[in-house]
Amino acid sequence: MPIQPLAPTICADVALHCDDQLGRPMAFMATFAYDPGDPYAVLVTFHMPSCDQPWVLSRSLLTRGLSEPAGDGVIRLRPGIDEDGRAVVRMVFSSPEGRLRVDARTSEVLDFLARTWLAVPAGAEDLDADALVAALLS
Repeated sequence: MPIQPLAPTICADVALHCDDQLGRPMAFMATFAYDPGDPYAVLVTFHMPSCDQPWVLSRSLLTRGLSEPAGDGVIRLRPGIDEDGRAVVRMVFSSPEGRLRVDARTSEVLDFLARTWLAVPAGAEDLDADALVAALLS
């Protein structure tokens, strides 16, 4: 039986907004990536001036954070409204090195998530470990 290729990774560049250490507003880009071969995870790579910083969060957590407070560990999300009256998802990422609080427009995150749901519908995230191993070894 021929091995089916894995579906391509779904990516979206999303503008994130926060305040710098002096309280001045700033924006930077992050790449949200979803690999259907790892259907539960979303990789968010923050493109900072000094380096790229990756974080992994669950797709279901990102989805919940659009409409209600979600997360209870190093990643917390909640819906909000920015100073221009637009819907945002407020994200807090905590680590021993510090804390990053950012806002992303809900519409941009929702557009990204909609593309992931087309690739792997919510609730259909079964991970076929045998197919994954076979694809990696081919």
